[in-house]
Amino acid sequence: MNTRTFLTPVLLGAVALSLTACGDTMGERAVTGGAMGAGTGLAVGAVAGWPLLAPVLVGTAVGAGIGAATTKTKD
Repeated sequence: MNTRTFLTPVLLGAVALSLTACGDTMGERAVTGGAMGAGTGLAVGAVAGWPLLAPVLVGTAVGAGIGAATTKTKD
């Protein structure tokens, strides 16, 4: 396995994890989650050799959904 092929998803994963707490409202978290999901989908699709559109769309939808669902409620 090529070092670059291995390091790219690892570095993207580290960046995504560092951004997981971005946003206070449901909309902000959905947007940041969608952006991280799109990046992750792009990285996975590129490493796996798949066409890039489907993984990006799925990653965006899943990331936005998780981001919106994990918004802290105000007590």
